[in-house]
Amino acid sequence: MGKSGETFNKKEKEKKRAKQKKDKAEKMEERKANAKKGKSLDEMMAYIDENGNISSTPPDPNKKKVFKQEDMLIGTPKYVPGSEEDSVRTGVVAFFNDEKGFGFINDLQTQERVFVHANNLSEPIKEGNRVSFEVEMGPKGASAVNVKKA
Repeated sequence: MGKSGETFNKKEKEKKRAKQKKDKAEKMEERKANAKKGKSLDEMMAYIDENGNISSTPPDPNKKKVFKQEDMLIGTPKYVPGSEEDSVRTGVVAFFNDEKGFGFINDLQTQERVFVHANNLSEPIKEGNRVSFEVEMGPKGASAVNVKKA
Protein backbone atom coordinates (compact mmCIF):
# COMPACT_ATOMS: atom_id res chain seq x y z
CA MET A 1 0.00 0.00 0.00
CA GLY A 2 1.09 3.51 -0.78
CA LYS A 3 1.27 6.46 1.55
CA SER A 4 -1.49 9.00 1.62
CA GLY A 5 -0.67 12.18 -0.34
CA GLU A 6 -1.94 14.42 2.43
CA THR A 7 0.15 14.80 5.55
CA PHE A 8 -0.95 16.17 8.89
CA ASN A 9 0.80 19.49 8.23
CA LYS A 10 -0.95 19.93 4.87
CA LYS A 11 -4.33 19.29 6.48
CA GLU A 12 -3.64 21.84 9.21
CA LYS A 13 -2.61 24.52 6.67
CA GLU A 14 -5.76 23.83 4.63
CA LYS A 15 -7.93 24.16 7.75
CA LYS A 16 -6.20 27.45 8.63
CA ARG A 17 -6.77 28.87 5.12
CA ALA A 18 -10.45 27.86 5.19
CA LYS A 19 -10.91 29.52 8.61
CA GLN A 20 -9.24 32.76 7.40
CA LYS A 21 -11.45 32.80 4.30
CA LYS A 22 -14.57 32.30 6.46
CA ASP A 23 -13.51 35.09 8.89
CA LYS A 24 -12.88 37.46 6.01
CA ALA A 25 -16.32 36.76 4.52
CA GLU A 26 -17.97 37.35 7.93
CA LYS A 27 -16.18 40.68 8.37
CA MET A 28 -17.22 41.78 4.89
CA GLU A 29 -20.87 40.94 5.63
CA GLU A 30 -20.67 42.84 8.92
CA ARG A 31 -19.25 45.93 7.20
CA LYS A 32 -21.99 45.79 4.58
CA ALA A 33 -24.68 45.53 7.27
CA ASN A 34 -23.29 48.47 9.30
CA ALA A 35 -22.58 50.75 6.34
CA LYS A 36 -24.59 53.96 6.20
CA LYS A 37 -26.19 54.16 2.81
CA GLY A 38 -28.23 56.85 1.18
CA LYS A 39 -26.58 60.01 2.54
CA SER A 40 -27.88 63.03 0.76
CA LEU A 41 -25.59 65.50 -1.00
CA ASP A 42 -26.24 68.13 1.69
CA GLU A 43 -25.06 65.74 4.43
CA MET A 44 -21.84 65.02 2.55
CA MET A 45 -21.10 68.69 1.68
CA ALA A 46 -18.44 70.60 3.62
CA TYR A 47 -17.78 74.35 3.40
CA ILE A 48 -14.81 76.55 4.16
CA ASP A 49 -15.46 79.83 5.95
CA GLU A 50 -13.60 83.12 5.47
CA ASN A 51 -10.91 82.05 7.98
CA GLY A 52 -10.20 78.75 6.22
CA ASN A 53 -12.01 76.54 8.75
CA ILE A 54 -14.22 73.65 7.62
CA SER A 55 -17.88 73.97 8.63
CA SER A 56 -21.23 72.38 7.78
CA THR A 57 -22.95 75.70 7.02
CA PRO A 58 -22.42 77.60 3.79
CA PRO A 59 -20.41 80.85 4.06
CA ASP A 60 -22.00 84.28 4.00
CA PRO A 61 -21.91 85.57 0.39
CA ASN A 62 -21.31 89.14 1.65
CA LYS A 63 -17.92 88.11 3.07
CA LYS A 64 -16.79 86.54 -0.20
CA LYS A 65 -13.32 87.56 -1.39
CA VAL A 66 -12.29 87.36 -5.04
CA PHE A 67 -8.70 86.52 -5.92
CA LYS A 68 -7.03 86.74 -9.29
CA GLN A 69 -5.01 83.74 -10.36
CA GLU A 70 -2.08 85.96 -11.36
CA ASP A 71 -1.83 87.38 -7.82
CA MET A 72 -1.40 83.96 -6.17
CA LEU A 73 2.15 82.78 -5.49
CA ILE A 74 2.62 79.08 -4.97
CA GLY A 75 6.17 78.07 -4.12
CA THR A 76 9.07 80.33 -4.92
CA PRO A 77 8.69 83.39 -7.13
CA LYS A 78 10.01 83.25 -10.68
CA TYR A 79 13.65 84.20 -11.13
CA VAL A 80 14.04 87.44 -13.03
CA PRO A 81 17.62 87.96 -14.29
CA GLY A 82 19.12 91.25 -13.25
CA SER A 83 16.69 91.76 -10.37
CA GLU A 84 19.44 91.42 -7.77
CA GLU A 85 21.75 94.31 -7.21
CA ASP A 86 25.30 93.69 -8.41
CA SER A 87 26.65 96.16 -5.87
CA VAL A 88 29.69 95.45 -3.76
CA ARG A 89 28.87 94.11 -0.31
CA THR A 90 30.98 93.96 2.83
CA GLY A 91 31.27 91.17 5.33
CA VAL A 92 33.44 89.25 7.77
CA VAL A 93 35.03 85.88 7.02
CA ALA A 94 33.34 83.45 9.43
CA PHE A 95 35.19 80.33 8.29
CA PHE A 96 37.89 79.56 5.74
CA ASN A 97 39.80 76.31 5.19
CA ASP A 98 43.04 76.90 3.27
CA GLU A 99 43.61 73.18 2.63
CA LYS A 100 40.21 72.61 1.02
CA GLY A 101 39.98 76.09 -0.51
CA PHE A 102 36.53 77.21 0.61
CA GLY A 103 34.79 79.09 3.38
CA PHE A 104 31.89 81.33 4.35
CA ILE A 105 31.44 85.08 4.68
CA ASN A 106 28.82 86.68 6.96
CA ASP A 107 27.25 89.56 5.03
CA LEU A 108 27.06 92.61 7.30
CA GLN A 109 24.07 94.09 5.45
CA THR A 110 21.72 91.09 5.17
CA GLN A 111 23.22 88.89 7.95
CA GLU A 112 23.24 85.88 5.60
CA ARG A 113 26.10 83.44 5.08
CA VAL A 114 27.63 83.38 1.60
CA PHE A 115 29.86 80.60 0.26
CA VAL A 116 33.31 81.58 -1.03
CA HIS A 117 35.78 79.48 -3.03
CA ALA A 118 39.53 80.02 -3.26
CA ASN A 119 39.26 80.57 -7.06
CA ASN A 120 37.19 83.72 -6.43
CA LEU A 121 39.77 85.36 -4.14
CA SER A 122 42.03 88.19 -5.34
CA GLU A 123 44.26 87.84 -2.24
CA PRO A 124 44.55 85.33 0.61
CA ILE A 125 42.04 85.72 3.46
CA LYS A 126 41.72 84.35 7.01
CA GLU A 127 38.92 83.99 9.53
CA GLY A 128 37.91 87.34 11.01
CA ASN A 129 39.08 89.41 8.01
CA ARG A 130 36.76 92.18 6.80
CA VAL A 131 36.20 91.74 3.05
CA SER A 132 34.28 93.27 0.16
CA PHE A 133 32.65 91.00 -2.41
CA GLU A 134 29.92 90.59 -5.02
CA VAL A 135 27.23 87.92 -4.86
CA GLU A 136 26.61 85.59 -7.79
CA MET A 137 23.99 82.83 -7.85
CA GLY A 138 25.61 79.46 -8.49
CA PRO A 139 24.07 76.00 -8.97
CA LYS A 140 23.83 75.45 -5.19
CA GLY A 141 22.95 78.99 -4.11
CA ALA A 142 24.65 82.31 -3.45
CA SER A 143 28.41 82.47 -3.93
CA ALA A 144 30.86 85.30 -3.31
CA VAL A 145 33.03 86.50 -6.23
CA ASN A 146 35.73 89.20 -6.55
CA VAL A 147 36.56 88.89 -2.84
CA LYS A 148 39.06 91.51 -1.60
CA LYS A 149 40.19 92.57 1.86
CA ALA A 150 38.47 95.76 2.93
